[in-house]
Amino acid sequence: MSDERPSLAKPCAAEFVGTYLLIFLGCGVVHASVLTGAQSGLWQVAIVWGVAIMLAVYAVGAISGAHINPAITLAFAVWGRFPWRLVGPYIASQTAGAFVAAATLYVLFNPYLKLREEAKNVVRGAAGSEITAMCYGEYFPSPGPLSNAEGPYSIDRHERFNKLVSEPAACLAEFLGTLVLALVVFAVTDDRNPSAPPNGLAAVFIGLAVAALISVIAPLTQACFNPARDFGPRLFAWLAGWGPIALPGPRGAGFLTVYILSPIAGAITGAGLYLRVLAVDGTRRVHDIEGNAE
Repeated sequence: MSDERPSLAKPCAAEFVGTYLLIFLGCGVVHASVLTGAQSGLWQVAIVWGVAIMLAVYAVGAISGAHINPAITLAFAVWGRFPWRLVGPYIASQTAGAFVAAATLYVLFNPYLKLREEAKNVVRGAAGSEITAMCYGEYFPSPGPLSNAEGPYSIDRHERFNKLVSEPAACLAEFLGTLVLALVVFAVTDDRNPSAPPNGLAAVFIGLAVAALISVIAPLTQACFNPARDFGPRLFAWLAGWGPIALPGPRGAGFLTVYILSPIAGAITGAGLYLRVLAVDGTRRVHDIEGNAE
């Protein structure tokens, strides 16, 4: 019993730190892009997210497996590659890391957030404040074009804009994006896969996969693929003054279906597709964090 506490605490601390790094850098580049125009295109934002994934994996992968994503944790557990007793602590650690990273970014960027709201004539927590809340939680379609448009915020323009992406379409985009991500994660970390990259390079390919997926899907849903990435910052934004614009958001339960349930379903499906259809030996244990932790 005395050995169990250290074996749980260290991986959970690693998941907290890894997710903090991911969200600090990833949501940080969203802040810089939306609020200052520091990035000139979507690829610049996407590749920072990819690099954030790489750094997080290299920093904590040897300790916790660097899931840094509840959908990936659940996919490993569902397919027998991760102990269910660690699922709750991992997800709590991931969400906490995302929340604290969002709080850090708020301290750094709050003057810029206020400046953008003043320029667009919107009140934080009221209709239209998605243009700054998007730095934390996510919306479909991405409010980026509304934030960057000339002139004050227009609710009529926003209503027309929202019709471009329905909730089912957003769910499909997040499902497919996370399916591809999970398939890549399981493929590049499978040491029986002859096409897998050499040891130490799996993180690079996972990061590049995320960057590629963001480049395609971000205009539709802001490209979540990670329930902790959305819910931790969204919860912080709710507490920080965005209120119902952050949680549940202006489209009701859409945040739950699009950014929580769809990524989980996509990750489980993508992992199953690799393990049961594509893998050389679908019954082999690919990932055994319990053995590593003890």
